[in-house]
Amino acid sequence: MMMNIARCLVLSFLVILCCTFSQGQTRLAKNQKNSFVITNENRTTPILYDDNDELSVKTALKLFTEDVERVSGKKPALITESGKERNLIIVGTIGKSNIIDQLIRQNKLDVGKIKGQWERYAIQTVKNPLKGVDQALVITGSDRRGTAYGLFSISETIGVSPWYWWADVPIKHSDNIFLDVKTFSSPAPTVKYRGVFINDEDWGLLPWAKHTFDPELKDIGPKTYAKVFELLLRLKANYLCPAMHEASGAFNKYSENKVVADSFGIVMGSVHPEPLLFNNASEWDKKTMGEWNYMTNKEGILKVLDQRVKENSPYENVYTLALRGLHDKAMTGGYSLEQRVALVSEALKDQRNILKKYIDKPIEEIPQAFTPYKEVLDLYLAGLELPDDVILVWPDDNYGYMKQLSNEQERKRSGGSGVYYHASYLGIPHDYLWLSSTPPALMYEELHKAYNTGADRLWLLNAGDIKSCEFPVTLFLDMAYDINQFTFENVPNYQANWLSSIYGEQYLDDFKEITREYNRLAFTRKPEFMGWGYEWNTFSHGRERPTDTDFSFTNYKEADKRIADYTRIGAAVERIRQEIPKEAEPSFFQLLYYPVKGAELMNKKWLTAQKNRLHIAQGRSNANILRDEVKHYYDTLYKISYEYNDLMDGKWKRIMSLRQGVTASYFELPKLDSVQVSTQAGMGLVVEGQEPLKGVSSFYTLPAFNPYTDKSYFIDVFNTGEGTFDWSAHPSDDWIKVSKSAGQVTHEERIWVSVDWEKAPKGERIGGEMVFRNGDMQEIIGISLFNPANVAVRDVKGLYIEDNGVISIAGADFHRKRETDDIKMHVIDNLGIEDQSVMIGNPTAKVHNPRDPKSPGVEYDFYTFHHGPVDVYTYVLPVFPLSSDRDFGFHEQGTGQTRYAVCIDDGPVALPSSSAPEYTQAWSDNVLRNAAINKSTFYIDKPGKHTLHIKCGDPGMVIQKIVLDFGGMKKSYTGPTVTKVE
Repeated sequence: MMMNIARCLVLSFLVILCCTFSQGQTRLAKNQKNSFVITNENRTTPILYDDNDELSVKTALKLFTEDVERVSGKKPALITESGKERNLIIVGTIGKSNIIDQLIRQNKLDVGKIKGQWERYAIQTVKNPLKGVDQALVITGSDRRGTAYGLFSISETIGVSPWYWWADVPIKHSDNIFLDVKTFSSPAPTVKYRGVFINDEDWGLLPWAKHTFDPELKDIGPKTYAKVFELLLRLKANYLCPAMHEASGAFNKYSENKVVADSFGIVMGSVHPEPLLFNNASEWDKKTMGEWNYMTNKEGILKVLDQRVKENSPYENVYTLALRGLHDKAMTGGYSLEQRVALVSEALKDQRNILKKYIDKPIEEIPQAFTPYKEVLDLYLAGLELPDDVILVWPDDNYGYMKQLSNEQERKRSGGSGVYYHASYLGIPHDYLWLSSTPPALMYEELHKAYNTGADRLWLLNAGDIKSCEFPVTLFLDMAYDINQFTFENVPNYQANWLSSIYGEQYLDDFKEITREYNRLAFTRKPEFMGWGYEWNTFSHGRERPTDTDFSFTNYKEADKRIADYTRIGAAVERIRQEIPKEAEPSFFQLLYYPVKGAELMNKKWLTAQKNRLHIAQGRSNANILRDEVKHYYDTLYKISYEYNDLMDGKWKRIMSLRQGVTASYFELPKLDSVQVSTQAGMGLVVEGQEPLKGVSSFYTLPAFNPYTDKSYFIDVFNTGEGTFDWSAHPSDDWIKVSKSAGQVTHEERIWVSVDWEKAPKGERIGGEMVFRNGDMQEIIGISLFNPANVAVRDVKGLYIEDNGVISIAGADFHRKRETDDIKMHVIDNLGIEDQSVMIGNPTAKVHNPRDPKSPGVEYDFYTFHHGPVDVYTYVLPVFPLSSDRDFGFHEQGTGQTRYAVCIDDGPVALPSSSAPEYTQAWSDNVLRNAAINKSTFYIDKPGKHTLHIKCGDPGMVIQKIVLDFGGMKKSYTGPTVTKVE
């Protein structure tokens, strides 16, 4: 597992945990021999520091001594002068600690790799560092945060997780702590400013702080922020944009907040609509300050901004330059685009003048950031004047897809660029505030792409209420600290490795299965989206109106498989919860159990409600049982949420709410109906792949069987009344196999039909039937067999084949690839509808002409039994164009479209796009399903073997799946199952 710092223990008396350490990193030793003693039965090594060092270093020192005490029960002494100690831990910052500077002057300490660097640290042992001292463990920081990171790397080594408080990760006790120390210098952080934005705190963090954690203040204040700052520092972050909603007090409402931030060495900022640290959502008072309108009230706005900078300038900040409306809304007023551009350009200049007034350094050296979020991007692209030294922070589309990154000219800016990314969001087309479910592979794909375009100055993650976002916060900040440790190969298992470092390597395989499935299932549809309604775009004040889902119970076993997959991983977390030690259960509940069970219950609630309505339409007696099951899932979801809030004797009370968002209704009990059945039992049948018969067909028929995919199909035998009935099934031919030929049904029974291919006759139009009897009643189900004599299974082995009028192809499972020096194919694991996808080229490579027959790409061989028109659906990741200056060559520059090519054999080329303008219906559909599904129509001149080509246009296109529809595709959400001949 690639980790930024060691996060676990090896055997140290009573302490056993497993972890892979970075090369050269300090680690726990098994015994005292040839190791450095932090504490043993005889002594606890004191810590020497300079009292003139930074305040934040002293804060970190205090926390470190508490960490040692948490592990061993013994607390090291903090001293400023050495006495009779034979061994010491020496901690200090270069240029701030006389002790460290003295060791450097005496050539006892080599800090050449870190001196003058940003946030780096060195750890080494030094013999005879001071008079009378035999040996010292020396932790040296290049600056105040570097020193803190060095200390906390030791904390993690001895078993104190950054999440020991925020997620109650247990700390294993050991009476003795011995370190095996190898000289180590930390790498330079990948990104300069790395942090989170606390958002949507009205649902969790604020109620928890107000009523549980800080009831005296009744707000998110210094006590709460101190815990946030500590978490950030332990995660090697350095930046926070605080809560901004009206319900909570603004960060600067409490003067102590900024003092506490400085005591931890945390850089403060404000999110994109908040100029110069001013929270206009809760600090602007219209009655006393007038309108928030720069055209009519410029002096009033500048007055409050001037005061804010004056008060906060003594501290370390990144100043946001901005002019939007109140509370994350667009600017008010009927101004033209040109007027808005001019107005914002003027505001940015005025804000920089305020910075010059109060900060005694060149304006180019004052950290400033500008985020072209939502409508502000239009202003930027229309010519907004942005000073070259300002960090250009590119936002995603709120759903994990970067809208735009720096073009070639923007990469030359002295201010560089950064990213603003979401792990939680409130807005159009649908909120996701409850569970974190952005796949690690998607985060890496988008953030690595951003880094490769120069986004290395500032990374900000919208982390919601922090709780439920523990994993994406960890992943995001670890990537920001050292993205070079991540690859497409190792990132899918990052979460499993992280969890196994906490709960034991014996669960690693379980965690891989659980987390990969959780991410795959949520990728196709987030738990918050299972109500299937849109928010914000109805006449009832934007309230979501839940409907049936698009997951089908009739076609491709789609809905049933989703329920089964969730049941499997839900059972796995139930089992592990029972097995782990009691002290580990609260953290396991928070980090894995609740997200998995919550997603399972949410999916089962909505899918079973849909099944209830379907069974009522079919007249099934079990519809009322399904109704009760839905209520059970609903009640259980509330039960485990109450259990979450009661963890640790109520430590987290009110942190987990099932009333998130202002328009969502996915937490509600779905609409349920009851069925009135006959008092007499009766037999009914439903067959796979057949929609309700009314007005469509007068007879039952199963999908056609063929030897190439060798599938089984189901028949549901169900009761339309009370009591029970006997049934029997009678195949017309001996090649028709049935899983059960007779039985007794109270509610329903599923029967599986397949073919004995040793007995099956050859031919393209073979017919048979199944007769189901119940007393004098009988139902006939048609059986179609497609078994051509001229196409043997061995002849098409390995090809994708037509099955019931469709061919379904897994994007990552191509037959050939054509690569060039700059365009390579990358298979991305645990991403996409089929759990793997293929990326065509590095996104930062030059655009290719996809009409060129030699253009790089992938090829899929398929076999069809038809000729004529075919609709080809390509499922691609809904990525945006890389930057504003893409030279497409083969189509107009600046169209905002990402292109790739699709063709069959050497036929005509279609040029679909993965992107759609933000807030269009197409974009809404794309982000809710994490796929842009594009239809291209071609003509196939004859049956037989053909090749589908997907070629590079815009590099970085990610292909998930392809479906060829010859007229047989049924309604579903994820499309037909793959039809490859194995």
